[in-house]
Amino acid sequence: MKKIHVALVGLSFGAAFAAIYKAHPDVRALTLFDINRDRALEVAKSIGGAQIAGSFEEILSNRDIDAVHLVTPIPMHGDMSVRVLNAGKHCACTVPMATSLEDIDRITRARRSSGKNYMMMETTLYTYQYHYVKGMKERGELGRIQFFRGSHYQDMTAWPDYWMGLPPMWYGTHAIAPMVGLSDSRICEVHCYGSGSMDPELVKRYHNPYPVESALFRFESGIKGEATRSLFETARIYQEGMFVYGSKATFEWGFGDGDAPYVTTFTVDVPREGRRERDEKVEVVPMPNFYQDLPEELWRFTVGGNFDPQNPHKSLEMGGGAGHHGSHPHLVHEFVRSCVEERRPWIDEVLGGNITAAGLCAHESALREGERVTVPTF
Repeated sequence: MKKIHVALVGLSFGAAFAAIYKAHPDVRALTLFDINRDRALEVAKSIGGAQIAGSFEEILSNRDIDAVHLVTPIPMHGDMSVRVLNAGKHCACTVPMATSLEDIDRITRARRSSGKNYMMMETTLYTYQYHYVKGMKERGELGRIQFFRGSHYQDMTAWPDYWMGLPPMWYGTHAIAPMVGLSDSRICEVHCYGSGSMDPELVKRYHNPYPVESALFRFESGIKGEATRSLFETARIYQEGMFVYGSKATFEWGFGDGDAPYVTTFTVDVPREGRRERDEKVEVVPMPNFYQDLPEELWRFTVGGNFDPQNPHKSLEMGGGAGHHGSHPHLVHEFVRSCVEERRPWIDEVLGGNITAAGLCAHESALREGERVTVPTF
């Protein structure tokens, strides 16, 4: 079986992926790079060893490295992804894909001219919750999907400088991606409004006046979805919410990000005689862990610190405690296997481009006071 050499670039949040790559049975070598060399050495030691690169350029020129996972500041995603692909290496990149439609187009062209893979590492498409709703849909339990909602509430005070004043929908992928993934369609247009006011200091970098943006998207299938994103000066507990409203059942994220979701189902197909409403049942549903599609070496990463090696199967039954609701090992596995199998990853430049472009176009609409903006095709 072919195995690949992966380079992981950016080891703040990126450190969460290092041990997963190290454990993956199809990864023959792992190289780490961070501008803080001490951080790279520390991460390497924590996972039992890895190669250390002295620069990003060294990674690009190293012919032994097959694939690069970028976990770098948002404004760098476009240029770095293009450079990786043009160097003849597979590229995975944390969200968003880019901060301009022009950079999405550049990445798309580089992907196609290089023949290498591009994958946007969108966590929400591999969470316990997404797996659960996807199963409901495939079994017909949702009925006809009537409407989507997405939300991402987070305050970025004291985060790194490049976050300050960032347009909320530029980083709207966590709210948008589940809608696109479940729709069997793509977003083709958007109306969006910005709301609120910010400290003038936060406006200077990106010329964005809004702490909150709320968008209504139209899909090519005709279905609609709404997403709200807050980034600054809005008092709300953290949540990356997914809401799917079906004719038979509805899935709604809990109030906080770690809360169990609510599932509403109609218990009878039609109202009982003499009643105007159908009977319905609402359940708070703990999320199971969907680890079975992963190689056994990665199972423990789906539950993080909740994994008990003395009782492995019991600790794997339920999700909880792992990075972004158990999504990290699924992302790594899909990227690695797509490279090994020489096939396109699921979240490729087409899907990632639509998710990211929908957010960029939403912000453009907000700046035009809700004017309709067409989302381009990549």
